[in-house]
Amino acid sequence: MQINVNTDNTINKHQGLDEHVDTVVRSSIGRFSDQVTRVDVHLSNENKEKKADGGNYCMLEARLSGVAPIVVHDHANDLHQAINNAGGKLARALDSAIGRLQDKHRHAATPLADDATADKHLTDS
Repeated sequence: MQINVNTDNTINKHQGLDEHVDTVVRSSIGRFSDQVTRVDVHLSNENKEKKADGGNYCMLEARLSGVAPIVVHDHANDLHQAINNAGGKLARALDSAIGRLQDKHRHAATPLADDATADKHLTDS
């Protein structure tokens, strides 16, 4: 799983920030690493002043093969908190989306088995 961290000019991007994002994303959605090919992380401070409190924004966009991207957002006073909150939201969103896909595949296969069973009962009568 590839993780890309993007910041605007209001965020001081440094190695520690990249490591924090990587750790949070991998710990939050590591169980989906087989399905997720890439996660794009966008960080900004909506106050547009580097020293202003609040307005820290994190958007996580997870890419899965053959499925529309899953996107979550979070705002917090602290950038690390916004990243942590968004990681939790992404885990829940992926769990839901992947669960729906698996249910869809199961339900698509089920009618064939039911039709075959129904046909067998009709011919036995």
